[in-house]
Order: sequence, then C-alpha cells, then structure tokens
Amino acid sequence: MIALVVLTFLVVLGALMLSISSGLRYFESQRRKQLVSVLRTVSEAEEPHVDLLMDPEEAKKTTEGFPGPEEFYEKIRVLISESGLDWNMSRLTMLSSGGFVAGAILGGLIPFESPLFLRSFGAGAVLAWLPLMYVRRKRTKRLDEMEAQLPDALDFLARSMRAGHAFTISLEMVGEEIHDPLGQEFRALFNEQNLGASLDRSLANFGKRVPLPDVRFFSSAVLLQRQTGGNLGEVLGRLSHIIRERFRLKGQVRATSAHGKLTATILTLLPIATLGGLMVVSPTYLSPLLSDPMGRKLVIAGVVCQILGNLVIRRIIRIRV
Repeated sequence: MIALVVLTFLVVLGALMLSISSGLRYFESQRRKQLVSVLRTVSEAEEPHVDLLMDPEEAKKTTEGFPGPEEFYEKIRVLISESGLDWNMSRLTMLSSGGFVAGAILGGLIPFESPLFLRSFGAGAVLAWLPLMYVRRKRTKRLDEMEAQLPDALDFLARSMRAGHAFTISLEMVGEEIHDPLGQEFRALFNEQNLGASLDRSLANFGKRVPLPDVRFFSSAVLLQRQTGGNLGEVLGRLSHIIRERFRLKGQVRATSAHGKLTATILTLLPIATLGGLMVVSPTYLSPLLSDPMGRKLVIAGVVCQILGNLVIRRIIRIRV
C-alpha cells in the first residue's frame, strides 16, 4: 500500500515537473522570437525619408502590369505576417502541395463521366487553394479585431498623456493593458523605441504591420504634433471619436447589405449543390450534357453567367465607408 502511494506521488510529481518545464520552454521560445523580431526590425538600414501618406504614383505603379515571382512571393509573405500565424512560405507551400495531391487523388475517385485529368486537376486546385484562403481569412479577422480595439487604445493613450505621462511611457502602458492582437503591435512599437529606433521609422513599421487607414491617421497625428506642437491628447481623443463613428456607420452598412450577400451566396451555391446531389444520386444523369458539344458549351456559359452574376451582386452591395 505504501509502495503504491509513493509510486503515485512520484508519477504525479514527474508529470507536474514535465508540464512546468514545457511551459517554461514555450514562454522562453516566445520571448526569444519576439526579441529577435524586434532586433531584426531595428537593425535594418535606416530609410532616408518616411512618408506615411498615400502616394498616388505608387498606387498607379502597383496596378500596372502583372506581378512577377518576387513581387508575388513578397505579397504572400506579407499576407502571412499580417495574419498573425506562425507560418512561413515553406509551410504554406507544403500544405498547398499536399492539398493538391490529395485533391488529385480524390478527383480521380469521383464517379463522374469526364476526363480524368480535368477531374484531378480541378479538385487538386481547389484543395491547394484552401491554405491560402485560410491565411486570408485569418488576416481579415485579425485586422477587424485590431480595428475594433484601436479606439479604446487611442482613448487610453490620450488619458495617459493627459495624466502627465510621456508618449513613450504611454505606449508601454497601452501595450500592457490592451489585449492582443493590437496590444502585441503596440508592444513592438514601444520595443523599437526603447531599442533606439527613430519615431518616424517605428511608426512606419507599425503602419506596415497594421495596414489600416486609421493607423496612418494616428501616425500622421503623432508626427505632426512633434513638428508643429499642440495637445496630442485632445487630437487622439477626437481621432478615437471619429473612428468609433466610422466603425458604427460601417456596422450599419454591413447589416443593411447582409441580405444581398446572403442572396449572392445562395444563388451561387445552389447550382453547385444541385450538381453534387445529382452526381451522388445518379452519376450517369449528366453524362450526355458533357458528351454533347452543345452541352459543354451550355455548361461553360452557365459557369460564366454564375460568376458574372455573383460579381455584379457583390459590386452593387459593396459600399465603402
């Protein structure tokens, strides 16, 4: 009996020590990763001029021509960074490749009268696109969360400066009090300042990590106040009020256009769901449609009309605020 109690105690103690050790290793790795990221940002070459406003000429350059491999790679890398995921290009490429292989195998097993290459390539392309769509969804969700947190962060920053704290100390307090993901970016902004980076460079990096128009307004207000003077706390308070009003208006527009989005989604997915149901119930029912030349033309015309209809509906209900 005593031996059983001692053995149980040793097992529980070993499990507890193992969990504590794993937790300490995890937090240490996270701290090292954050420190390396901040040091890499500060150690980069100093830019001669930082412009936080939109450049029309730069916007025209991005719309001219098709992006090359290097530009496409950079866009994907920035997309992964803005999503907040602990991924890299190698992991995304492996997931997309694995999805393509799995989709090609599943496409070959679909009981549908069509060329094997077409089925395998179509299913593989769909599954290979899913990891990138997941990254885009995570990025959109993260940016929406930061946009919702930004007014509270600006109010906290304004109150801290009215209480007599310096701007750098206020940044540190905002990073500690505001929850992630925006708190993480404010902590990175404070760490860059604390390690010797200029305010212009730190705010420019902050705007790159958080590509929101409101962040550009915040950075421009801080830099203008440093150059011309004024009450920065009052400016940040008014900016927070404007962001809240715009966010409330955006919510009203989103609620108003929700019916149109639902209509577009149903009208787009209904033919696909009907096609899938027919393929399961009667796989040979649609075979004449693909074997006849006129049937193939009708299928292509139907797909094109579905895509155009969805784009037109979304264009109508898209209201920019």
